[in-house]
Amino acid sequence: MESIQATKQRFGIIGNDPKLNRAVEKAIQVAPTDISVLVTGESGVGKESIPKIIHSLSHRKHGKYIAVNCGAIPEGTIDSELFGHEKGSFTGATTTRSGYFEVADGGTIFLDEVGELPLPTQVRLLRVLENGEFLKVGSSAAQKTDVRIVAATNVKMTQAIEKGKFREDLFYRLSTVDINLPPLRERQEDIHLLFRKFAADFAQKYKMPTIRLDNRATDLLLKYRWSGNIRQLRNVAEQISVLEQNRDISYETLKHYLPDMGSNLPAIVNAKKVESDFSSEREILYKVLFDMKRDVNDLKKLTLELMKTGNAAKVKEEQSSLINKIYSEENTADEELASFIEDENIGDDTDVAVFSIPENTSESFVTSTPHRDPSAHELKRKDKYEYAEDIEEEENLSLQQKELELIKKSLEKYNGKRKDAADELGISERTLYRKIKQYDL
Repeated sequence: MESIQATKQRFGIIGNDPKLNRAVEKAIQVAPTDISVLVTGESGVGKESIPKIIHSLSHRKHGKYIAVNCGAIPEGTIDSELFGHEKGSFTGATTTRSGYFEVADGGTIFLDEVGELPLPTQVRLLRVLENGEFLKVGSSAAQKTDVRIVAATNVKMTQAIEKGKFREDLFYRLSTVDINLPPLRERQEDIHLLFRKFAADFAQKYKMPTIRLDNRATDLLLKYRWSGNIRQLRNVAEQISVLEQNRDISYETLKHYLPDMGSNLPAIVNAKKVESDFSSEREILYKVLFDMKRDVNDLKKLTLELMKTGNAAKVKEEQSSLINKIYSEENTADEELASFIEDENIGDDTDVAVFSIPENTSESFVTSTPHRDPSAHELKRKDKYEYAEDIEEEENLSLQQKELELIKKSLEKYNGKRKDAADELGISERTLYRKIKQYDL
């Protein structure tokens, strides 16, 4: 078995931190086997080095090694990239294409940012891990493949599982062996060593003298949080090497290249999302529609009660809770009912006239009240009810009509692309196709 120091030197890994050495040791130990490995750690810690070690020290070292960045491939094409597709399986599939799992047969696949995989792709990946079988997009014939899978992620997988973004069974299949790389801030003794290595590399690359840090600058380098880890340290070393004329770097000079120097204190963040929060505009729209439907039913109940009793004051007293529920403010409800009683002169002994509202609101509106002649007061009442009728005609509370409008807007937004529109609406593409046929769109 190759030693830890020899392996680090071979793959350009710098540092003597115990956690780093343990990670390299685990990679050396699992390399001769076909065990699935999950590499975890923050972004920029160098997770891509571990799969290379595992592949190079395994019996698959003469096979292909393919690294796939799962977060960089669009959701609509990732199945085709990983598993291939048949000719004509979708728009633009003019030829049959082999996926990474077919090409890497006998070798190793490194799935970087595996936590970004969509759920349907996770199901396909689980099948490969369980029995080595996969289906090309548009094919019904299962194919066999013999690949070793090494995955990496900077996502906290337990939280992703709780949120339903990652399958728990797939997580356990991938993480047979978990190798964690520590962040740079936990490798205090390695920070200056890495900086000096990067400074020497850039001096050779750009043909200029190597930069050097004074004591205060070195202390600042060690105390900085390095949220971007090794990647950020490398970028800072390159910037200073190129931009600074003076090769002796002071505390003040280094401070200008370290962002947010005064704000490295931890912030208190409410990590848990309130359950009542809405995650999409579609849910908000549904809530508004259901609230409107409930309010209309309440108004129907109130109107029916008023027509039966003919006593507005009594209805107001008995249905006060319902009135307060309909109107946002109690004073608004009182003013509306008081105005209605005053205009209609409804009392305990007054007959209630039933108004006949014509379909065409432009026609003359005539009411019949016993022993009363038409007057300006009744014309005022006529205009009032015409206005209310206009509002009622403009409102459309049909859920079917709202569904049709949402489908039309989604299709227009994505220029008729059914898959994108279905994702926007939160339904399957097959359901959207059925709705399009149903509404003859």
